[in-house]
Amino acid sequence: MNFTRWSARLPGTQRRAAARTEHTASPDRRGEGSVPAARAEQLTDDAPTVPAVDDLPVREVLDRVPALVALVHGHDHRVAYVNDAYVAAFGARPVGEPAREALPELAEIGLLPLLDQVLRSAKPRTVKSRKAPGGRSYTFTCTPVDATPDGGVLVFATDVTDHAEAAERLRASERRQRETAVTLQRSLLPQELEEPDDLRVAATYQPGGTEAAVGGDWYDVITLGGGRTALVIGDVMGRGVRAAAVMGQLRTAVRAYARLDLPPHEVLQLLDGLATEIDANQIATCAYAVHDPNEGRLVYASAGHLPILVRDEHGTVIRADEPTGPPLGTGGWMHASGSVPLGPGSTAVLYTDGLVERRNEDLDEGIASLERALAGATGTPQVVCDRLVRSAGVTADHDDDVAVLVLQHPARTGPDGELFRNAALELLGGVEAAPRARAFASGVLTSWRFPSDLHDLGVLATSELVANSLQHGTPPMRLRLRRTDRRLIIEVTDGDDHLPRRRRAEPADEAGRGIAIVATIASGWGSRRTPGGGKAVWCEFALPRTAG
Repeated sequence: MNFTRWSARLPGTQRRAAARTEHTASPDRRGEGSVPAARAEQLTDDAPTVPAVDDLPVREVLDRVPALVALVHGHDHRVAYVNDAYVAAFGARPVGEPAREALPELAEIGLLPLLDQVLRSAKPRTVKSRKAPGGRSYTFTCTPVDATPDGGVLVFATDVTDHAEAAERLRASERRQRETAVTLQRSLLPQELEEPDDLRVAATYQPGGTEAAVGGDWYDVITLGGGRTALVIGDVMGRGVRAAAVMGQLRTAVRAYARLDLPPHEVLQLLDGLATEIDANQIATCAYAVHDPNEGRLVYASAGHLPILVRDEHGTVIRADEPTGPPLGTGGWMHASGSVPLGPGSTAVLYTDGLVERRNEDLDEGIASLERALAGATGTPQVVCDRLVRSAGVTADHDDDVAVLVLQHPARTGPDGELFRNAALELLGGVEAAPRARAFASGVLTSWRFPSDLHDLGVLATSELVANSLQHGTPPMRLRLRRTDRRLIIEVTDGDDHLPRRRRAEPADEAGRGIAIVATIASGWGSRRTPGGGKAVWCEFALPRTAG
């Protein structure tokens, strides 16, 4: 066989031959009088003649090539030649035998189908970084040759073990960084969701499957007292440990601001300033909502986040897409609050963009698909959560983080409904409103069959809260008593927005003891401003397990 013709097909051979030919054909421009005749004669007479490529001993050249070279021919790829480097790597190989038996190392790494493809298509093919028996990694280039009637393939393998090991070390480092980010992310998320009295909640977090996909998605459920619940979901733009760390700071800040019991848009306003201080280059989206069972609505504000979806008791899905402000960290924007109905039997979903955003479709299409999935998803919040994730096609190798928070306001009937009761009284008139309030509270607590000690504490707290409102507040005034399966809540509202505070009363003071008494006898108390002006002051008592 003519190895000279085949050697001309080795990578780079044609370029080197062309370069030498051009160099030989091009005269030296300096020879036109600039080089002495003696020097020119010496170059012409004494310089050795460079042999042409066709005159080189090709077998000797191939045997000295450090890369692995093998030549096979025919449809069963019979071995025609292997060089010394190939023999040193895999041992001697019999000439004339089919590659399946004579070159088992190629069969083990799956190269034989590639030889068939090269022979049929007459086009070269390359596979990168395949690990061969013995642990070394090679990049194989298979080139068709036509020196024989049935054709052949020249296999040229370059040892890339060092590169492969470096790439594997890099991948291992990236995996460790991702595992660190996932661990940090999960540790910063709530390990157990708080369980509000009036809502049933469930959440899930699915980290992205790619090496750098762990981001800053988070969610939280915060019981505010007085039967109210705050629900939060957010997404820090970015990836890795830094995004998770920023997320943790924002989540902690949200919990602190939530304790102030501010309207949702004011909470986002505070978060916006904090996000800028944490990292001016990081922005985050966030939706903050508050549920009040007495109102039957979800009041929310959004900082660039995706719209909350609500399915009512009839299965109709509502998209709460207004108002929406820019993401946190942009600054200079006044956020606003909106509301959406959330009555008994309703289900609301808060989610991050990983659930609905796809590279090959519009974002609105993803949200519309989620709406259809929510319309048909029934069951407990956890069941609904899992169904929404499955319907969106989220798998372990998903390319983005996914966080979903599902809340339900159950429609309670029968014995369960008896554990959730409301009673309210408009406080009309002057000082005579106080004894009417005490009598009303006593009658309601008696009808709810509370123990005598809890009955007396409830009447005392009602008396102090009403007296405080009559003295410091302005009409309209209202007393509301509410019981759940876990607690008794007493709330008084009036038209003055000055919030009371607990203080130490001096022995000679005639006032200042009412809130201190309430804080002492109740398991919790608080106050907040109400929309449109005014305030609400509340306290609550934990119910004994045998009550009701």
